[in-house]
Amino acid sequence: MSHRFDPTILREYDIRGVVGQTLSVADAHAIGRAYAIMLREAGGRRVAVGYDGRLSSSELEAALVEGGAIEGLDVVRIGRGPTPMLYFAAATLGVDGGVMITGSHNPPDYNGFKFVFQGKSFYGAAIQRLGEIARRFGPPERPRGWIAEKAVGDDYVARLAHDFHGDRPLTVAWDPGNGATGEVVQHLTAVLPGRHILLNEAIDGTFPAHHPDPTIPENLVQLQAAVESEDCDLGIAFDGDGDRIGVVDARGRILWGDQLMVVLARDVLQRHPGAPILADVKASQVLFDEIARMGGRPVMAATGHSLIKAKLAEMGAPLAGEMSGHIFFADGYYGFDDAIYVAVRLLDILSRSRQTLAEMRDELPVVVNTPELRFDCPESRKFEVVREVRERLHRAGAEINDTDGVRVRTLDGWWLLRASNTQPVLVARAEAATEEGLARVKQELAAALAASRVRLPAV
Repeated sequence: MSHRFDPTILREYDIRGVVGQTLSVADAHAIGRAYAIMLREAGGRRVAVGYDGRLSSSELEAALVEGGAIEGLDVVRIGRGPTPMLYFAAATLGVDGGVMITGSHNPPDYNGFKFVFQGKSFYGAAIQRLGEIARRFGPPERPRGWIAEKAVGDDYVARLAHDFHGDRPLTVAWDPGNGATGEVVQHLTAVLPGRHILLNEAIDGTFPAHHPDPTIPENLVQLQAAVESEDCDLGIAFDGDGDRIGVVDARGRILWGDQLMVVLARDVLQRHPGAPILADVKASQVLFDEIARMGGRPVMAATGHSLIKAKLAEMGAPLAGEMSGHIFFADGYYGFDDAIYVAVRLLDILSRSRQTLAEMRDELPVVVNTPELRFDCPESRKFEVVREVRERLHRAGAEINDTDGVRVRTLDGWWLLRASNTQPVLVARAEAATEEGLARVKQELAAALAASRVRLPAV
């Protein structure tokens, strides 16, 4: 009866693997059982389950549902859609948890699972405990639960549209990237004012147009072309399961997560003056400075959508976001990362403003920075390298923030070094006001790594 997972699939924030290699239908069944045992131990009984548009998702969903039911869970199947629709179901159907079968932004042969547990994020040690429970499986001890179906798509779209109050019609290009947001976006744009151009809206688990990750510039080329040819006010893209957003302005320029957060925070702080606004340690200093300038309280948080979601709830913050495009609204919404809802709030802001998105972007202070630099480092060594660098900086009296790794302020700007929670990788980033300053910041970062016998890759 016991079950063992491939050790690579139990990640920090979710479960993720290659179907047929590291992830199987038997794994999905075991995950359903183990999750059910944990939820029942905590006093829960009902769970909502959804799945994305990947070719393997419906089969994995069926196996997980069966696993949950044999351990006594009552399962509400909401069908195919984006991850935020599952989060919405978990928040509104009176259930005790939620499981989403999704490969997120990964290639087509990947799939995985994201969880809600009694209204809270489920990550880290909780995910590891699923594996421990599976290794000790015995015969099911509770009466079998029931399985029902509940369509929530119409309610979800209505809730999304509810928070649009604008009065100036916009022309918008949308690119779901053949991911799980396609049908929701079609229904949403049918009820929003303005002109809407849809690209790759058909859900297709092979992702024929491009990889569904809006943080990679080449995946936005088609959207940028549509914005130009259709004379759009902006373009909006989503990742494969709809919890991350990408945005381009009318000039085709990408607004990264921290730049988009400035636009959103300005609006939120008008209703919540002095409120904490959270952003991850990879975000530009411009964002933290702008939050303070606008009367908010900038809070630097550890990277990871589950970690930020939990921190937002803990602090009672109205807004949080990551460079990766995970953005969380508790101002008027549920506090989970819903890229489609973020899009609605952005359109609402723009349709009430005298400024265009391009003009808002032009007002931001100009800085230069590196992309996110990821370079291999053994699992046994990556956290040790960060610790060594941090200790040397402390002894040198450097100005640092060690919320997640080490982020160092310098005369020219800042640099960041952290260990990935999911891969044998170190992550770095640097920013300055000028190219010359950035070169100096990168030299300081390279020297800090060299003292631990690690070489910074050329950028």
